[in-house]
Amino acid sequence: MVSLLGTSPSSILSCSRLSSTPSTSPLCFRPGNASVRKLYRSIQSEPKKNISRHRVFVTNVATGINSVEQAKKIDSKESARPVYPFAAIVGQDEMKLCLLLNVIDPKIGGVMIMGDRGTGKSTTVRSLVDLLPEITVVSGDPYNSDPRDPEFMGKEVRERVQRGEELAVTETKINMVDLPLGATEDRVCGTIDIEKALTEGVKAFEPGLLAKANRGILYVDEVNLLDDHLVDVLLDSAASGWNTVEREGISISHPARFILIGSGNPEEGELRPQLLDRFGMHAQVGTVRDAELRVKIVEERARFDSNPKEFRESYLEEQMKLQEQITSARSNLSEVEIDQDLKVKISRVCAELDVDGLRGDIVTNRAARALAALKGRDHVTAEDVGIVIPNCLRHRLRKDPLESMDSGIVVTEKFYEVFS
Repeated sequence: MVSLLGTSPSSILSCSRLSSTPSTSPLCFRPGNASVRKLYRSIQSEPKKNISRHRVFVTNVATGINSVEQAKKIDSKESARPVYPFAAIVGQDEMKLCLLLNVIDPKIGGVMIMGDRGTGKSTTVRSLVDLLPEITVVSGDPYNSDPRDPEFMGKEVRERVQRGEELAVTETKINMVDLPLGATEDRVCGTIDIEKALTEGVKAFEPGLLAKANRGILYVDEVNLLDDHLVDVLLDSAASGWNTVEREGISISHPARFILIGSGNPEEGELRPQLLDRFGMHAQVGTVRDAELRVKIVEERARFDSNPKEFRESYLEEQMKLQEQITSARSNLSEVEIDQDLKVKISRVCAELDVDGLRGDIVTNRAARALAALKGRDHVTAEDVGIVIPNCLRHRLRKDPLESMDSGIVVTEKFYEVFS
């Protein structure tokens, strides 16, 4: 795969410096404050004393929950834990390329990163935060609703649009949410405050991690160790793009379209095939064997640990170039074309490899277009397809216990056979 990549993504990417402005978001009150209690009383159609014990006003009062968190992120940006720069990651070109392509086109469907422990999987994923572009969201909306796309709108925002209301919008960075292995289902999906329903006559929905990850990235470290009930939740949301919470007789749905990124060590257990198929791309990470390269990695890490601020500043220019390249590729993605002949050959490769379903065909086409946009071209070449197709198909092949050859090599050989 390294030979197919040729040069690392950081050497491919070269553009002028990107000027970015800090995102701002209005400050709102959390549910439970005195001002919010007044709001609850004001939205009831009749006095509280006249409410029957069998009559409950169902209201989604989640709006504004995330705005305080966004304001805190801005205020504490300088004091936040320093993140290792993406441009400083040595080697691992395959993993870095898969991550960049998913940021350019989120519809690729995420990436699964499997490899030895201590190879920088989690560090690389979390270093992606600095490169994430800004998106337009509805101010005060906990679901990061898109003011222009109904598919990414929460129910309340959609109703406001239908009434012709003008939406206040703000620019914010794409959010990255970590899903810990010990998370509960209520924390992931969201839950309902029953106490508030009994005391104030409303059922207040508290959004979970899936709501926070809408239009962003959901990262699961050691995803192959995730509990089955949480895997089922992820499968349902990844398939429909919506999260439905059924609690105490009512149903609340909200958009949950996110880039799913998982990492793990294959020695610690296999991933369920249903979840593995939901990842658009699959990257394999190996331990660096070159002694000089290992020394360089150790020295770079030591520099970062001794003075993170100075280390990050030394890579600031490269980081800005990467960020501008990603922003440019996202804006030009719709103009990239792929010939019909290449589409047919991609489908031939998938058919001859006995790939189940059509996800492999779709993801390969999307990834090839994203790579062409990343390189600044408006046309997909066979070389683009050859670079991405092993990552798009290797985890979709049927497992043969007697096969000793890596599945990525099998895909590469079939590619050369068809495209020759």
